[in-house]
Amino acid sequence: MEGRIHSIETFGSVDGPGVRFVVFLQGCLMRCRYCHNPETWSGEAGEMMTAEEVFRRALRYRTYWGEKGGITVSGGEPMLQMEFLTEFFSLAKEKGISTVLDTAGNPFTREEPFFSRFQELMELTDLFLLDIKIMDGEKHRFLTGHGNGNILDMARFLSDRGKDVWLRHVLVPGLTDGEEDLRALAEFAASLKNVKRFEVLPYHTLGLFKWEKLGIPYTLKEVPVPAKEEVDRACRILRTEEYRGYLEQPGRVSEK
Repeated sequence: MEGRIHSIETFGSVDGPGVRFVVFLQGCLMRCRYCHNPETWSGEAGEMMTAEEVFRRALRYRTYWGEKGGITVSGGEPMLQMEFLTEFFSLAKEKGISTVLDTAGNPFTREEPFFSRFQELMELTDLFLLDIKIMDGEKHRFLTGHGNGNILDMARFLSDRGKDVWLRHVLVPGLTDGEEDLRALAEFAASLKNVKRFEVLPYHTLGLFKWEKLGIPYTLKEVPVPAKEEVDRACRILRTEEYRGYLEQPGRVSEK
């Protein structure tokens, strides 16, 4: 089974516990206004590699992972390449390697054949990193071009099945940092039984040059990077300190 690979990071430190081999897959249906990797959107780009090829490459770095590290697959949106992803994680689990899936949940549906394939993948995944953009469906559509009902349904399904999740929220001033929106997200997180960490990711403009290179209009040029006080406020509202999970420490603020 071949997959379209955008890039590989051999010593990732922010995409799951420990040191991780991170595979970024090509292709995403959402068009997030603040995406820092718009070059991953196209489903026709990337390097074609088999699951076996990527796994053999990952194994070269196993000695660096320690007890908590392992393999993470991100994107783009990795669940658009479900068969490749399932085979890749199956190879990892055969060797007892920790598997993490970094997803925005956009492809999720309970319709077949996706739902059965997702449940097979779920059994091979130790941890889901789930990005929740915003709770309000219309605001979500404005931010990404898509609704979020199925994404929230995926979060509930993972909770019902007891699969470990780290929630992530990108804090964008004026768009995703409203108190009402943050409180709604906090309430949703509290309703789930499987959240091990809650990460606030401050908005940044490091990917702006990519939009310009691709000739895609960037609509958030005037949006500032959130101040530390704004990030701290969001963490308090979201109660990130209540989710300790794998690392037994308060919710991390990431600069990713």
